[in-house]
Amino acid sequence: MRREFTGRHMLFIMLGMFGTIIAVNLVMARFAVTTFGGTVVENSYVASQAYNRWLAEARAQDDLGWTLDLVLIPGRIVEAKTTPREGTLAGVAEHPLGRAPDQPLTFRRSPQGLWRSTTPLPPGRWRVRLELRNGGQSARFVKDVPA
Repeated sequence: MRREFTGRHMLFIMLGMFGTIIAVNLVMARFAVTTFGGTVVENSYVASQAYNRWLAEARAQDDLGWTLDLVLIPGRIVEAKTTPREGTLAGVAEHPLGRAPDQPLTFRRSPQGLWRSTTPLPPGRWRVRLELRNGGQSARFVKDVPA
Protein backbone atom coordinates (compact mmCIF):
# COMPACT_ATOMS: atom_id res chain seq x y z
CA MET A 1 0.00 0.00 0.00
CA ARG A 2 1.57 3.31 -1.14
CA ARG A 3 0.78 6.59 0.50
CA GLU A 4 0.16 9.62 -1.61
CA PHE A 5 2.44 12.67 -1.29
CA THR A 6 0.12 15.54 -0.47
CA GLY A 7 0.40 19.25 0.01
CA ARG A 8 0.32 18.63 3.73
CA HIS A 9 3.55 16.61 3.48
CA MET A 10 5.18 19.41 1.50
CA LEU A 11 4.05 21.97 4.11
CA PHE A 12 5.71 19.98 6.92
CA ILE A 13 8.92 19.61 4.91
CA MET A 14 9.04 23.35 4.17
CA LEU A 15 8.23 24.32 7.77
CA GLY A 16 10.94 21.95 9.05
CA MET A 17 13.54 23.26 6.62
CA PHE A 18 12.85 26.96 7.18
CA GLY A 19 12.42 26.41 10.92
CA THR A 20 15.87 24.84 11.09
CA ILE A 21 17.42 27.68 9.08
CA ILE A 22 15.78 30.35 11.24
CA ALA A 23 16.77 28.59 14.49
CA VAL A 24 20.42 28.31 13.39
CA ASN A 25 20.48 31.98 12.34
CA LEU A 26 19.04 33.09 15.69
CA VAL A 27 21.61 31.05 17.62
CA MET A 28 24.49 32.37 15.51
CA ALA A 29 23.25 35.97 15.84
CA ARG A 30 23.03 35.56 19.61
CA PHE A 31 26.61 34.26 19.79
CA ALA A 32 27.85 37.07 17.54
CA VAL A 33 26.25 39.76 19.70
CA THR A 34 27.22 38.33 23.09
CA THR A 35 30.86 37.43 22.34
CA PHE A 36 32.12 40.60 20.62
CA GLY A 37 33.80 42.82 23.21
CA GLY A 38 33.63 46.13 21.39
CA THR A 39 35.28 48.17 18.71
CA VAL A 40 38.85 47.71 17.56
CA VAL A 41 39.33 51.40 16.74
CA GLU A 42 36.96 54.29 17.31
CA ASN A 43 37.35 55.74 13.83
CA SER A 44 38.80 53.55 11.10
CA TYR A 45 39.49 56.50 8.79
CA VAL A 46 41.58 58.31 11.41
CA ALA A 47 43.39 55.05 12.25
CA SER A 48 44.21 54.54 8.57
CA GLN A 49 45.99 57.90 8.50
CA ALA A 50 48.59 56.52 10.95
CA TYR A 51 49.07 53.20 9.13
CA ASN A 52 52.28 54.14 7.27
CA ARG A 53 53.78 55.55 10.47
CA TRP A 54 52.94 52.29 12.28
CA LEU A 55 54.65 50.30 9.53
CA ALA A 56 57.77 52.48 9.77
CA GLU A 57 57.85 52.06 13.56
CA ALA A 58 57.49 48.27 13.17
CA ARG A 59 60.39 48.17 10.67
CA ALA A 60 62.56 50.26 13.02
CA GLN A 61 61.73 47.90 15.88
CA ASP A 62 62.58 44.86 13.74
CA ASP A 63 65.93 46.48 12.88
CA LEU A 64 66.78 46.64 16.60
CA GLY A 65 66.65 42.84 16.77
CA TRP A 66 65.12 42.87 20.24
CA THR A 67 63.18 39.80 21.37
CA LEU A 68 60.79 38.94 24.15
CA ASP A 69 59.67 35.49 25.31
CA LEU A 70 56.77 35.36 27.73
CA VAL A 71 55.57 32.54 30.00
CA LEU A 72 53.16 32.23 32.88
CA ILE A 73 54.81 30.60 35.89
CA PRO A 74 53.09 29.09 38.96
CA GLY A 75 51.19 31.67 40.95
CA ARG A 76 50.09 33.26 37.63
CA ILE A 77 53.19 35.46 37.58
CA VAL A 78 54.21 36.73 34.13
CA GLU A 79 57.87 35.99 33.39
CA ALA A 80 59.69 37.55 30.45
CA LYS A 81 63.08 36.91 28.90
CA THR A 82 64.26 39.86 26.84
CA THR A 83 67.10 40.74 24.54
CA PRO A 84 68.63 43.13 25.52
CA ARG A 85 68.56 42.32 29.23
CA GLU A 86 69.09 45.93 30.32
CA GLY A 87 66.50 48.66 30.52
CA THR A 88 62.99 48.75 31.90
CA LEU A 89 59.91 46.69 31.14
CA ALA A 90 56.32 47.72 31.79
CA GLY A 91 52.97 46.87 30.34
CA VAL A 92 49.31 46.10 30.70
CA ALA A 93 47.29 42.90 30.52
CA GLU A 94 44.02 43.21 28.61
CA HIS A 95 41.20 40.71 28.43
CA PRO A 96 40.87 39.74 24.74
CA LEU A 97 37.14 40.42 24.70
CA GLY A 98 37.18 43.40 27.05
CA ARG A 99 35.12 41.61 29.70
CA ALA A 100 37.55 42.32 32.55
CA PRO A 101 39.32 45.54 33.46
CA ASP A 102 42.89 46.04 32.27
CA GLN A 103 45.60 44.95 34.71
CA PRO A 104 48.69 47.19 34.86
CA LEU A 105 51.93 45.19 35.04
CA THR A 106 55.20 46.25 36.60
CA PHE A 107 58.26 44.04 36.44
CA ARG A 108 61.32 43.40 38.59
CA ARG A 109 64.47 41.51 37.77
CA SER A 110 64.77 37.99 39.17
CA PRO A 111 68.15 36.62 40.34
CA GLN A 112 68.27 34.63 37.07
CA GLY A 113 68.12 37.86 35.06
CA LEU A 114 64.49 37.41 33.96
CA TRP A 115 61.68 39.91 34.36
CA ARG A 116 58.86 38.88 36.73
CA SER A 117 55.60 40.75 37.27
CA THR A 118 55.10 42.07 40.78
CA THR A 119 51.41 41.07 40.80
CA PRO A 120 49.75 37.87 39.55
CA LEU A 121 47.25 37.83 36.70
CA PRO A 122 43.64 36.93 37.50
CA PRO A 123 42.40 33.63 36.03
CA GLY A 124 41.47 33.62 32.35
CA ARG A 125 43.05 34.45 29.01
CA TRP A 126 44.96 37.71 28.73
CA ARG A 127 46.71 39.67 26.00
CA VAL A 128 49.80 41.38 27.38
CA ARG A 129 51.10 44.59 25.81
CA LEU A 130 54.68 45.31 26.89
CA GLU A 131 57.15 48.08 26.25
CA LEU A 132 60.87 47.48 26.66
CA ARG A 133 63.03 50.61 26.96
CA ASN A 134 66.79 50.71 26.80
CA GLY A 135 68.63 53.97 26.46
CA GLY A 136 66.71 56.18 24.05
CA GLN A 137 65.15 53.25 22.19
CA SER A 138 62.02 51.25 22.86
CA ALA A 139 60.18 48.27 21.47
CA ARG A 140 56.58 47.19 21.91
CA PHE A 141 55.39 43.59 22.06
CA VAL A 142 51.97 41.94 22.22
CA LYS A 143 51.76 38.38 23.54
CA ASP A 144 48.82 36.16 24.46
CA VAL A 145 48.88 34.43 27.84
CA PRO A 146 46.83 31.21 27.97
CA ALA A 147 44.16 30.62 30.60
